[in-house]
Amino acid sequence: MKFPPQQKIAATYMRGGTSKGVFFNLNDLPVEAQVAGAARDQLLLRVIGSPDPYGKQIDGMGGATSSTSKTVILAKSQQPEHDVDYLFGQVSIDQPFIDWSGNCGNLTAAVGAFAIRQGLIDPERVPDNGHCTVRIWQKNIQKTIIAHVPITHGVVQETGDFELDGVTFPAAEVQIEFLDPAEDGEDGGAMFPTGQVVDDLEVPGVGTFKATFINAGIPTIFLNAAELGYTGTELQDQINNDVAALARFETIRAHGAVKMGLIKDISEAASRQHTPKIAFVAPPQSYQASSGKTVELSDIDLLVRALSMGKLHHAMMGTAAVAIGTAAAVPGTLVHTAAGAIPREAVRFGHPSGTLRVGAEAVQDTSGQWQVKKAIMSRSARVLMEGFVYVPQ
Repeated sequence: MKFPPQQKIAATYMRGGTSKGVFFNLNDLPVEAQVAGAARDQLLLRVIGSPDPYGKQIDGMGGATSSTSKTVILAKSQQPEHDVDYLFGQVSIDQPFIDWSGNCGNLTAAVGAFAIRQGLIDPERVPDNGHCTVRIWQKNIQKTIIAHVPITHGVVQETGDFELDGVTFPAAEVQIEFLDPAEDGEDGGAMFPTGQVVDDLEVPGVGTFKATFINAGIPTIFLNAAELGYTGTELQDQINNDVAALARFETIRAHGAVKMGLIKDISEAASRQHTPKIAFVAPPQSYQASSGKTVELSDIDLLVRALSMGKLHHAMMGTAAVAIGTAAAVPGTLVHTAAGAIPREAVRFGHPSGTLRVGAEAVQDTSGQWQVKKAIMSRSARVLMEGFVYVPQ
């Protein structure tokens, strides 16, 4: 046969939070793709339909947005006192690479359910009714995440009345705990990598901006909306249809990544699109969300808009929400100031699709360094399709 048949690989298509992705059990992947490397990346790129110069991912499972161009690989955990190892890959839409540098907080909400369905959790730990606590080792960032998965009659409950802005239909609530979410590895160092809660970020040819650099949930650069000429109420089209604005954001992000110690030269930012994230904040005001509903001033503590993979996100990345909650708890950060500069253990912020609440409690250690032991938020998740993906060899 001149052309070989397609490979058939067991997979599950799931929504987690405001994202969608293709989930794999590590043992179901071809042997050569069960380890990190070019073979795995080539396989997953083809599954998603990348690189696609048309930017549509028509010939794959991707949805042509950063929120829907994602893959997840799960396996029984190799870490003591953990149930499952969770590896996340952010697939570039138009370039031939997968960014493994960070986590997806939204898809984290689906990890527990998938693990239970795949038999990766000891059946004795799954109650007949109640919640199954799934202990997740997030391999990308080497952190522990706890998912509380609702169980009814011994199986994962996916339907419910929990509403999440950015998701059309209600579902069952899944509470996620990000333990010790501040980065402490080689990439970025301390929670505030510059040692300051606010810095001046000089961007040649663009300007100098006040910025908060934080490693919590995911490395994030926070800017003031007003310094960028925005109000913080912007929706996707206002940013994503402005080519010059997107280029400016990417230039700022690249220089911020250098300042955070994530890369050594701005040229490296092109191959590290997933991290750091860049976001801008503003004090609260009423606005009309993308759904048409009005978000009232009294509903929120501040406004946040964040970009992912070079475009304004339609809602908010889960990991960026952890960064927002953490920064809001630390006096002096741009996020804390925008939220009214008052002590708080939880913050509700406005994003393009509506609102989101995230809790975090920050404390200073004896050396004066800030630490956050836990960040908590609620998401939902459900299986969209279960079966096989077919991939040309």
